[in-house]
Amino acid sequence: METAKGTDLPDLLEHLGYTVRRLGSRYHTTREMDSIRIKDRRTWKRYSNGKRARDSPAPRPNKPVQEEEKPVFALPIANRDHRRVFAYLQKRGVAAQVIRGFIDSGLLYEDSLHHNCVFVGRDSGGKPVFASKRGTYDLGGSSFKRDAPGSDKSVAFRLPCDPALDWVAVFEAPIDLMSFCTLHRAVTSNAVALCGLYQGPLDTYLRENPHLKRIVLCLDADAPGREAAERFRAEYGKKGYDVCTRTPAQGKDWNAYLQQRGQARERGDQRKTIAR
Repeated sequence: METAKGTDLPDLLEHLGYTVRRLGSRYHTTREMDSIRIKDRRTWKRYSNGKRARDSPAPRPNKPVQEEEKPVFALPIANRDHRRVFAYLQKRGVAAQVIRGFIDSGLLYEDSLHHNCVFVGRDSGGKPVFASKRGTYDLGGSSFKRDAPGSDKSVAFRLPCDPALDWVAVFEAPIDLMSFCTLHRAVTSNAVALCGLYQGPLDTYLRENPHLKRIVLCLDADAPGREAAERFRAEYGKKGYDVCTRTPAQGKDWNAYLQQRGQARERGDQRKTIAR
């Protein structure tokens, strides 16, 4: 937060995995740190310790700020086909069989308005309670990313739990989870994508499946991912879980590794063709 000068703070917090909530017409807070108040998206103060930041800190309101009701969750309207989603994910190296499996399971589809990938999070009863939208057009290496209004961030995106398995694999993004499934086709369950680095989805998964004993952290290989992995190892280790870390052999994350692996294979095939 101290380095967020000039930054849209609610957008930054959402990117970091927090659940941002609006308070009145000018304020925001988060579900995870409900003592924080962000004014006009730029100025913040945390009332639990009096700490404040930015040039014009938000004053304590004279009257209680009325919290707006959480939007009702609704899945974006589905497109009649999933051609763009298929093309986009296959371009990212995800196997067609894996893509079809996620679509058939009701965990992935293409929205009709913007043709985004929609990654659907379902609760323990199978009800959709979360949706993460990802653009199918990358501009300058990045694309549109946003959760649908009213999404339950404590569920996020996940595969069902097999009671015969005592482990769960944890990823940052749905595409990384799908990339891992492409690399390891036997993995069809027991996986969670946090859609950031907020650990709420993992806590929910562990609470709903108390037989789980082992946590495999498959977070990104960048600095935030490594820091989160160390934090998770310490925290869940104290709770009695056997925690290990598994990072890709190369690249920032599992999808980057999948793509690099595919490119290396293509180069190898080309050399074989030339040598014939």
